[in-house]
Amino acid sequence: MTNARRAAALAGAVPLLLLAVGAAGPAAAHGAPTDPVSRAVACSPAGGRLAQSAACRAAVASGVAAFDNLRLAGVNGRDRQAVPDGRLCSGGLAAYRGLDLPRADWPSTRLAPGAGLTLTYRSTIPHTGTFRLFLTKDGYDPAKPLTWSDLPSEPFATATDPELVDGAYRIRAELPSDRTGRHLIYTVWQNTSTPDTYYSCSDVVFPAAGRSAGATGSAAPAPTPEPARSAAAGTTAAPAAPESPAGAASTPARPAQTLSGTPGEAASPGSGGGDRAPALPLVAGGAAGLLITAGAAFTLRRRR
Repeated sequence: MTNARRAAALAGAVPLLLLAVGAAGPAAAHGAPTDPVSRAVACSPAGGRLAQSAACRAAVASGVAAFDNLRLAGVNGRDRQAVPDGRLCSGGLAAYRGLDLPRADWPSTRLAPGAGLTLTYRSTIPHTGTFRLFLTKDGYDPAKPLTWSDLPSEPFATATDPELVDGAYRIRAELPSDRTGRHLIYTVWQNTSTPDTYYSCSDVVFPAAGRSAGATGSAAPAPTPEPARSAAAGTTAAPAAPESPAGAASTPARPAQTLSGTPGEAASPGSGGGDRAPALPLVAGGAAGLLITAGAAFTLRRRR
């Protein structure tokens, strides 16, 4: 092969290598709470050890084929008419049906009743619209299918057109003070820049009366937090989400939160910057190394 033909072949390989780099990066996706961690995030590949929990394994086995973009078009606020009882967590979509499994061992986040909350909602594309946060009523039974009657008619928090910061919306709210035990935060995000409405389920646990959330462990904010084992078996302290000038009413700072589920779990994927995509430069660096090596070999051969 002549030098000119070798050069042409090397040049032709560059687009293929760059294409491979792009394919290795994370797929674009948006529309799920990472803190308190939602079922879709916990059971996705980004969920880490949470994805290995019994509930997530059962969800996948029963038919979860997708984890992001759980949305319906054209709902226009008619959520209770568009999403059937027992299928709220899947939005009634067959690809997400495993998220509707009624069970009491979904990966969850420990909260304090009556305290402040900052819900972190991952998004890769900014949209306008309104977030509505519902908390299941007192007496909610996680072992039964979730129905609209399990939720109050009015949300405990709303936020319209919050700012997307570092790949997430952060919705400040104050939690109801009369909940104990296992509950669920149902998040509805109705877009106005698109015809879509997103639905998410985040399982949470409130300590029994007389026990503060701090009794199960807490974590101080840090750029790269280390998970800390709590005093309660099977929980790991999750770092607090960073504050953001979100377009919602200001409320007290969120309480310490811990994830419960599989023993030894890492912190919630949405806390402490965990919803950032994997470092693509590592893949790109590998492609660059291949190009440099090929170029060096070509130069040496030519000198011979």
